[in-house]
Amino acid sequence: MVELKTKTSIDAMREAGRIVAQGLAAARAAARVGASLLDLDEAAHAVLREAGASSPFLGYRPHFAPTPFPAVLCVSVNDAIVHGIPTAYRLRDGDLVSIDFGAELDGWCGDSARSFTVGTARPEDTRLIGTAESALDAGIAAAVAGNRIGDIAHAIGTVCRAAGYGIPEDFGGHGIGRHMHEDPGVPNEGRPGRGMPLRPGMAIAIEPMVIAGGGDHYHAAPDGWTLRTNDGSRAAHAEHTVAITEDGPRILTAL
Repeated sequence: MVELKTKTSIDAMREAGRIVAQGLAAARAAARVGASLLDLDEAAHAVLREAGASSPFLGYRPHFAPTPFPAVLCVSVNDAIVHGIPTAYRLRDGDLVSIDFGAELDGWCGDSARSFTVGTARPEDTRLIGTAESALDAGIAAAVAGNRIGDIAHAIGTVCRAAGYGIPEDFGGHGIGRHMHEDPGVPNEGRPGRGMPLRPGMAIAIEPMVIAGGGDHYHAAPDGWTLRTNDGSRAAHAEHTVAITEDGPRILTAL
């Protein structure tokens, strides 16, 4: 069931989304060569504490997970696509890092992700990250009332496939509001004109994920959470929470 949000509810989600953006910025600033992944998680956690917000990630346990998620930030490095658990691993020059962060404030959630390189960036990583961001932009541009979920999926998939990248099977975006994961699902590839119609008041997280090696397959790491590319190639992830409005898509997780 899809809950249509009022303008007041969307404004409240914007406040949660602002905290998400601040947490991602803090984690990015902490991501220096030699910093541990736990350092990034603590930087994001500090933003939540200062804002009086809570984490929809911490303690979250979907059906596939062997244990509740132990952190407020997902940190996925190099061949990790999504859901990486922060550890004592220390970042190295040239690492490609994807961070995914959520916040809950006054009963409303926000969710966003970004990818970047630490230290010296490889040109191929810069292109990979740029494609994920371009796919996100294309998906957001298609998130207008009167379109359908398939239009968003098609826009994302077209950008990713044109660049020669893979798209992880079975993972994509989602509805969001009172809960981090709500209906509808938002695939990263699909046919235009298909799927649920987009209506003002819908709120969705749009999140392209791309695999440099061109394959679509992944596997779960021993921790039961981290998804890694089957071919060992690097991956990138970009995400925003977006509201469908009469005036077009409204990004709720920008600074």
